[in-house]
Amino acid sequence: MSVFKTTLVAAFAALVSYVGAIAAELPDLGGKSVVVVTENAYPPLQFIDPKSGKQIGWEYDAMDEIAKRLNMKVEYQNTSWDAMIQAVSDGQYDLGMTGITIKEERKEKVDFSDPYMRSEMFMLVRGDESRFSDAKSFSALDDGLVGAQAGTTPFYVAVYDVLDGDEQNPRIKLFETFGAQVQALRAGDVDLVLTDGTAGKGYVKASDGALKLVGEAMGTEDFGFIFPKGSDLVAPINAAITSMKDDGTIDALNTKWFLEYELGK
Repeated sequence: MSVFKTTLVAAFAALVSYVGAIAAELPDLGGKSVVVVTENAYPPLQFIDPKSGKQIGWEYDAMDEIAKRLNMKVEYQNTSWDAMIQAVSDGQYDLGMTGITIKEERKEKVDFSDPYMRSEMFMLVRGDESRFSDAKSFSALDDGLVGAQAGTTPFYVAVYDVLDGDEQNPRIKLFETFGAQVQALRAGDVDLVLTDGTAGKGYVKASDGALKLVGEAMGTEDFGFIFPKGSDLVAPINAAITSMKDDGTIDALNTKWFLEYELGK
């Protein structure tokens, strides 16, 4: 056997041993059943595959991997964003995932996992938009409308970073889901939707030029899973997230969903 092959085999054996050691250190939940709720409206994190009709995305893959590592069984359910945090807080679900920004005020109702992803907010517009190219020029456009979901990070960015700080500003049109905002944008019912850059890229890829991202990133935030206060799932899931960062699984999911996957193709 050549020196190169010997080195490669040794390196692979070391990697297997390392991953095995990480797995051995993780808690074993003994097949515990966990009900996970999501919105299915935030590609590529979680959405309905237009080809198969199945629930897919970064968060599904991540949660399935977490379940495997912790020996737990996951049941997925769906609800709207505006109901999710309160429903998890009330114990209707064991865990919530839908690209939820970790915020201090939300910690009053739910517990968060460690961050699994960092988010940057961008402006999603129609592909032929030429009237504005950043927050300042949009704000100066008197008749420009922005779509948002009440209580979300994009809503507050629209209020305080794009417009005048008035949460009742009539230029903000409220929708129940992120997907409905994008449909309204494409139909011309609103002129701007604020989105995490990674999710926005998914919509842009699928739009065949009908949508684009403009302007600079507006702030950086971390995403986490949410749990009822005092949940005993927080520590083991944090341990699984750490192990997935350490062994490259998180990086592989990022490559799969943000670089390789093309929504609807």
